[in-house]
Amino acid sequence: MAERRMFAKTIIDSDAFLDMPLSTQALYFHLSMRADDDGFINNPRKIQRMIGASDDDLKLLLAKRFLIPFESGIVVIKHWRIHNYIRTDRYKETVYQEEKALLDIKENNSYTLKDVGIPVGIPSDNQSVYRLDTQDRIGKDRDRDKDILSGKPDYESIIGYLNERTGKKFKANTKTYQSCINARIKEGFTEDDFKRVVDIMVSKWGNDPKMSEYLRPQTLFGTKMDSYLQANVNPNKKQRDYGENGLAEGGIEW
Repeated sequence: MAERRMFAKTIIDSDAFLDMPLSTQALYFHLSMRADDDGFINNPRKIQRMIGASDDDLKLLLAKRFLIPFESGIVVIKHWRIHNYIRTDRYKETVYQEEKALLDIKENNSYTLKDVGIPVGIPSDNQSVYRLDTQDRIGKDRDRDKDILSGKPDYESIIGYLNERTGKKFKANTKTYQSCINARIKEGFTEDDFKRVVDIMVSKWGNDPKMSEYLRPQTLFGTKMDSYLQANVNPNKKQRDYGENGLAEGGIEW
């Protein structure tokens, strides 16, 4: 197994990463340094305890999707292949083949779970994962490429809900709005996700005259929709998103 590890500045300089507490950032670096050559770690809890990190640090890395968890308790660094390029003569393939088989590689070279049922939770000492309540399932991976909805999206229901919450009168048959919804549907979002993002952002922007104008379909259901859904990870702290498209593979070596 290679001994050196790289960290791409496009990831560690992102607002999503820098907004996290220093203890959470430190845990990410320690996990990355101890991952195998495919980015898998079989003892995240041990590493967490070893460096004095808290359960919340691990939860936040999962919630913000810097880590992908599996039912076995193993986790993988989502952006591992963006951080690291390992020469073939030094590369040793992971022994966690069952977990690796559950992953796809996106165009930007990050890992994403296949559409085979997404585990949610944190590796525990006493069980493989903690199950989170439905309303807290913000850690699930939303990068699935398969269209999980059959048939035509219910534009009336989605746009109607936005109008109900904002008092506005957007028309569901507007092609721009439908195009945004279709794009997110293809990324794996559901009708509940559209309504949830409306609820979250109305609570954040609704009382701010400057921001309330952005409570519109092309903004809420645009390319930043996933980051808006994650805005309630820490309601007392402003959450900002990071872009995943076009991430560079450059990095700094530790």
